[in-house]
Amino acid sequence: MNTTLLIDALVRQTTVLLATLATSAGHRMPLARVANQVFADLVAELKAQGLGNKVIADMFGMALRTYHYRMARLTESATDRGTSLWEAVLRHIQQGGTVLRADVMRRFARDDAEVVRSVLRDLVDSRVLYRTGRGDQAAYRVTADELDRGHDERGALAHLLLVTIHRHGPIERHELARHVPVSEPVLATELERLVADGRVTVVQDNGVTRYAHDSLLIHYGDDEGWQAALFDHYQAMVTAMCAKLRRGQTHAAADESIGGSTYHFDVWAGHPLEAEVLGLLGELRRRALDLCERVQALNAEITPGGSAAARRVTTYVGQTLIEDEEDADDEDA
Repeated sequence: MNTTLLIDALVRQTTVLLATLATSAGHRMPLARVANQVFADLVAELKAQGLGNKVIADMFGMALRTYHYRMARLTESATDRGTSLWEAVLRHIQQGGTVLRADVMRRFARDDAEVVRSVLRDLVDSRVLYRTGRGDQAAYRVTADELDRGHDERGALAHLLLVTIHRHGPIERHELARHVPVSEPVLATELERLVADGRVTVVQDNGVTRYAHDSLLIHYGDDEGWQAALFDHYQAMVTAMCAKLRRGQTHAAADESIGGSTYHFDVWAGHPLEAEVLGLLGELRRRALDLCERVQALNAEITPGGSAAARRVTTYVGQTLIEDEEDADDEDA
């Protein structure tokens, strides 16, 4: 198998999704943080699989010193523990309104000065911050686009946290912050609200606090939940692929419980099976929702035996319809 070609194809498809999200509804989201996050997450996953820094740097085509320098900008701030320097500097300026570079340098004196200046350049270049002036008297403030984006994100954050807690829970707060990279004050406030609403359960185990969310349902037409639903669907698909690859399975079997299938139907208006094909997604949703409700009802009445291992089965379904643009043009002519 030519893994390089497969990775290239997957990256292209993923960038199509990211670009569509970045420009949806007329928004123009700054993408510098996306590139940083992809790099940091790739490094973390490669390290989790046992690779060393030198090997990882070679895989990215970087000198080891350049690799370490870039990681320093993305890893935990020495001044604000628990968050990356990139996020810590941004949050400081968000809270301060307009902040001088000299004030930023004093605030993050425990971090490497050149790395702090590099983070400021990144934030300006990615249009997250606006700068006026030069040198230590340069003033920074958050751009209007970033303020609007932050406001829009608050409505969807709760759903994204619920999806993540449901997928990985019971989960500790620092692990949750790794999956949903928001500032600690924002995370603490939202978790407190979700616990107070009864949507998230606090689990204490040997002095360790974890958060759990047993039942997840995002209703049709939910204006704030679509982002979390999209993430959950994408995560389910990727998890199934990774689970199968880690088992060394590169073929499909009719009776397997891990995997996926894709079917293509070519129909036209008036086709004898048009309604059946277009209604397939709705039918699968109805069957899956009915089964989900029956499983939840049974789980509320019975408990597994002491030796029974808990298993979560995640099934994802999707459907799209692509119109023949050439035919549509001909009809309009």
